[in-house]
Amino acid sequence: MIPTLTQTPDFDKMPDGLIPAIIQDSRTATVLMLGYMNAEALQKTQETGLVTFFSRSKQRLWTKGEESGNVLHLRDIRLDCDNDTLLIQAEPAGPVCHTGADTCWNRPNVAPDFLHQLENIIWDRNDAAPTVSYTAQLFASGIGKIAQKVGEEAIETIIEALGNDRKLLLNETADLLYHLLVLLAAKEIRLEEVENVLLSRHNK
Repeated sequence: MIPTLTQTPDFDKMPDGLIPAIIQDSRTATVLMLGYMNAEALQKTQETGLVTFFSRSKQRLWTKGEESGNVLHLRDIRLDCDNDTLLIQAEPAGPVCHTGADTCWNRPNVAPDFLHQLENIIWDRNDAAPTVSYTAQLFASGIGKIAQKVGEEAIETIIEALGNDRKLLLNETADLLYHLLVLLAAKEIRLEEVENVLLSRHNK
């Protein structure tokens, strides 16, 4: 389902009817680029699920990646408190900048912490051939095998927690976290969703 706005941006604030749209990677939270949208560009973005701007140089609607193929798949869209700036979370299909860089600020598009970076690597392995990696083999084996591995690693972690070997406990914990991330990916659940549940409990 393509996300849509419930509010209407105030395009009339600007004389040219354009408002800035900040593009953020939905997986890593990295700011990728800044573009401008008018009402038509916003409408096309929400209809197609591909981020579309109004190009000031071309003076027409421009879907990001329409020539390169490096499109931006819409994942979330929000309007700021003044109703004149959009924050768009998208999943890029390739480098965002025309120079070939990940972002228009020549910064790498990486997750803010390694767990999220590892999560993205695991998700990328979901469609890979089983010969590519152990992760791809796990996905090919099915959800039952993956769940079994999580159970085995949990038991091994408990066993090491009852002992006194700190290094072994660290290794088993790492194995457990890795297999749990694979399980979540197999069920198409993002780590961010789990974080949101924990955050909501904390806020209560």
